[in-house]
Amino acid sequence: MRKRFTLAGAAVLAVVVSVLVAVQPAQAATGFTVSNGRLYDANGNEFVMRGVSHAHTWYPSQTSSFANIKALGANAVRVVLATGDRWTKNDTADVANVVSQCKANRLICVLEAHDTTGYGEQSGAVSLDRAVDYWLSVKSALVGQEKYIIVNIGNEPTGNTAATVAAWPTDTANAIKRLRSNGFEHTIMVDAPNWGQDWQFTMRDNAATVFAADPAKNTVFSIHMYGVFDTAAEINDYLNRFVSAKLPIVVGEFGFNHSDGNPDEDTIMATTQSLRIGYLGWSWSGNGGGVEYLDMVTNFNPAQLTSWGDRIFNGANGIKTTAKEASVYAGSSPSPSRSSASPSPSVSVSPSRSASPSPSSSQPAGACRIAYSVVGQWPGGFQGDVQITNTGTSAVNGWRLAWSYANGQTLTQSWGGQYTQSGAAVTVTNASYTASIPAGGTVSFGFLANWNGSNTNPAAFTLNGTRCS
Repeated sequence: MRKRFTLAGAAVLAVVVSVLVAVQPAQAATGFTVSNGRLYDANGNEFVMRGVSHAHTWYPSQTSSFANIKALGANAVRVVLATGDRWTKNDTADVANVVSQCKANRLICVLEAHDTTGYGEQSGAVSLDRAVDYWLSVKSALVGQEKYIIVNIGNEPTGNTAATVAAWPTDTANAIKRLRSNGFEHTIMVDAPNWGQDWQFTMRDNAATVFAADPAKNTVFSIHMYGVFDTAAEINDYLNRFVSAKLPIVVGEFGFNHSDGNPDEDTIMATTQSLRIGYLGWSWSGNGGGVEYLDMVTNFNPAQLTSWGDRIFNGANGIKTTAKEASVYAGSSPSPSRSSASPSPSVSVSPSRSASPSPSSSQPAGACRIAYSVVGQWPGGFQGDVQITNTGTSAVNGWRLAWSYANGQTLTQSWGGQYTQSGAAVTVTNASYTASIPAGGTVSFGFLANWNGSNTNPAAFTLNGTRCS
């Protein structure tokens, strides 16, 4: 969702639908799968998405949003990415960091390419085929992560232009087949045409054919519900047709208000709950262009819920009471505590100094490897990411990582671990959900920091007092 247009053709909702045919899917081996119209995680447990969209591509420094969204109860987050055609490309390293943030906060990542929005009607929008080019370019960040991510090929991949809407079934099927032929085993999500709202029923009437075109039979359909879906009858009819046909559907975007009409969010949330259908509300924060009312929190601050944010997280059939964490995270510690604020990078916030478990590792010398990287930098500030790999033969249960800066850098915020700093010396101890590092495993944490003059990476790290490579 970036811009909406009035949908004058909403009267077409009376069109008679052709019969949808259910297709029994094949089972993929490594991640999410679809069977009889339901989505299952890698452990074979049904997964119903309850989450929100986060505009990462326009606000790449707001990585604390992942923890804050999780802390409010979500089990999934839909992450806006850009192919580089309309907005600055989110490259492989950035996508890998997004996946790592999702995993650290036990969220399922739905990754979407936004540059397709309104193709055929919106100037600069690109085709689904171009979106596939993007996914192939960042493939190395996605392969092996099938348990944790779903690939939403392209956001709202057509406007209302007749030719592009008519081509949606073929273009979508071809995009799916191209991803499969290039080794993508992930569950794939496809958005409806008509700016995602499918008021001409093109997706609804062709969903069975598109699903059958997927060699893995592992595709989920996404309807965006705004002004077109302003009555309970329209919402219930649309969603029930997919359920009856045993075709997987999620409400991939919706709001409580919009310039093209007033969606019935109460029915959307009640019906998805009764039908065991996922939903992903739009959006966490940072909306512009006249739709600022769709922000769920003000200025990315989770302590400042808007009325829409309070409704979707805390209201009837809301995220807090209906979300169930994906079972691939079973055995993880409870949700991390969210910070009282998620500021822009230029704002310094003192982190919680709550006590952490005492480390209890007997790691032999050198049995750890640290990857420290600066993933974003601006005048006076930067965002860092640290990955800790256990190269030993036994698990690490509780950790303390220490390093020293050479240029006076000072941390201001962290997630995935709690920091203390005395002069140049920094110590980060695990969060409850990053405490365990199995043999051969990796955990990560991130932080914001200030710098002045130079920003040299630390030269040495110790894990629980042992020097790491």
